[in-house]
Amino acid sequence: MALDTATAPIATVGAAPPRPQPPARRGSRSSRAVVNTLLTIVALYTLMPLSWLLVNATKDNGDLFGSPGFRLGEFNLFGNIADLFAYQDGVFGRWLANSLLYSVAGALASTLISLLAGYAFATYSFRGREKLYGLVLLGILVPPTVVSLPMYLLASEAGLVNTYWAVLIPSLVNPFGVYLARVFAEAYVPHETLEAARMDGAGELRVFGSVALPMLSPAFVTIFLFTFTGSWNNFFLPLVMLNDSSLYPVGLGLFGWNAVLPQEPQLYALIVTGSLLSVVPLAVAFLTLQRHWRSGLTAGAVK
Repeated sequence: MALDTATAPIATVGAAPPRPQPPARRGSRSSRAVVNTLLTIVALYTLMPLSWLLVNATKDNGDLFGSPGFRLGEFNLFGNIADLFAYQDGVFGRWLANSLLYSVAGALASTLISLLAGYAFATYSFRGREKLYGLVLLGILVPPTVVSLPMYLLASEAGLVNTYWAVLIPSLVNPFGVYLARVFAEAYVPHETLEAARMDGAGELRVFGSVALPMLSPAFVTIFLFTFTGSWNNFFLPLVMLNDSSLYPVGLGLFGWNAVLPQEPQLYALIVTGSLLSVVPLAVAFLTLQRHWRSGLTAGAVK
């Protein structure tokens, strides 16, 4: 018993005293509340136009002008959609298809070209690389509307005016996409992995397609979304290049309907409904692809 009582204090001699907890900051909760309030206000401001479209696309022309903007009237959304796709022999459906062609095909090709160029700038060493890259970065500073007239003159000389190619070809060049691709390639494509693939006998295209491209999947999705959004919202270039209304994208087509509203007031409900439907592909693209932004960042890591 004496031995037990003697050893008991020894076991607790080396125990560290409990650390005092730091006092809670009084301003942390208040600052968090201020930030959340500001974010809520910004979110409401951002969603207000979309909510206005959602409400007013369900109204006919009578309720559209006879009730406040955010008050629901008689539900007529499906009737508006049916009238929209039936008007002028369904030209609105043709405009949607044109926008999908310009945006999806153009964005895919532009993204692939940007990835190839950015990968080349990040991986290969050649004479004048940085000067050429600086020239590419200068293209970011040039607004697209500035080069629309020179591109129209070039397209006119090539006989491409009033064709799909007049809108698709200019969308292939994306200096900002090249910049993003080089940044991603320098950060997420290890040179050791590329050298190992070359030592195994893979060619340069095989190295890019099988090794580098999976690592660049977040860059692919990011550049594609930027390009897709820019192509879908592109207005001035189709306005300059196209004369045939059957080749119009949806934004330019709705602009043409809006120009004749004083003569055809029945188009108000159709334009509001068409504006709502024109937002749907952008929302679907962001909701379905956002989860891929961070995927693949560690794919192909060096073992």
